[in-house]
Amino acid sequence: MTSFTPKKILIFGGTGTIGKYITTSLLRAKPTFDQVILFTSPNGAATKKDLLSKWESDGLSIIVGNLESEADVRAAYKGVDTVISAVGRGGLQHQVDLLRWAEESDSVQWFLPSEFGTDIEHNTDKSPNEKPHQLKLKTRKFIRENIKRLKVTYVVTGPYFDMWVHTVPGLEKAGGFNPDTKEAYVIEDGGGKVGFCTMWDVGKFVVATLQHPEQAFGKALKVQSFIVSPNEVVAEYEKQTGTKWNVTKTPLSEIAALETKLWEEGNPKATSVTLRRIWAEGGTLYAKNDNEVIGLGRPEDLDSLEVGVKRGLENAWLKTDTF
Repeated sequence: MTSFTPKKILIFGGTGTIGKYITTSLLRAKPTFDQVILFTSPNGAATKKDLLSKWESDGLSIIVGNLESEADVRAAYKGVDTVISAVGRGGLQHQVDLLRWAEESDSVQWFLPSEFGTDIEHNTDKSPNEKPHQLKLKTRKFIRENIKRLKVTYVVTGPYFDMWVHTVPGLEKAGGFNPDTKEAYVIEDGGGKVGFCTMWDVGKFVVATLQHPEQAFGKALKVQSFIVSPNEVVAEYEKQTGTKWNVTKTPLSEIAALETKLWEEGNPKATSVTLRRIWAEGGTLYAKNDNEVIGLGRPEDLDSLEVGVKRGLENAWLKTDTF
């Protein structure tokens, strides 16, 4: 493929947890794309009318269809050159079909699978066996073995800082921060570094990826807003709230034992604990990230820890008027 510029973008999962940030960022991109299209279910169209109406006023096109319908998806692909999948964990099993139909499309040239989050191939010894990674690993295997024409790029962001700072109810010791009680929960001594993306920066990284196709084709781009330790996050919370916080430290071995117990019980919260254990073990760290590859190599290009904590105190990621 020579001198490709994405013009007509189709996004799946664009009203979801991270999808909202990506869709909004696509609509605000400068220079603008010729067309941004959201594929949504009938239920999504019915329950998210206000959000969709606002986006339509910003230039969004909407296709209502069934993600599992080959006819609906193939029809949506007509004339589209770039596809972004932002489906959540509940939709990951559909990505193989989405890719297969894109490969067979007359127009789709580029596909960004839903890889936003933890690096599923960070460690060759442990990553292949991590339970939360399995559907994404299946997708990558399908791509390696079956995708010949289509260009594919993974945008690997690590944990979303906006969500990481919040505790999981009942599992606080797995990590997080409670502004109401001024309680912080860290793993081990809290000194281990973690690479984060804010949710708005995920959208920014996706747009930047689309603006650098030749640099991004065929890559798993590891991108990060900032790299800090939980202790540094505690210090920033204390600075912004003007008070000392109580810090609870939990050994990694205890987190691993909790994780095993939750998986054995079939508790859906096991996924969250597994991911927090992976991050605490260094599963977001690299000799060098790929920010510069897509033109976002300066700290001022991205959100800072200060901004991330400010949003955390405001519970900004839960507010629907953000978009």
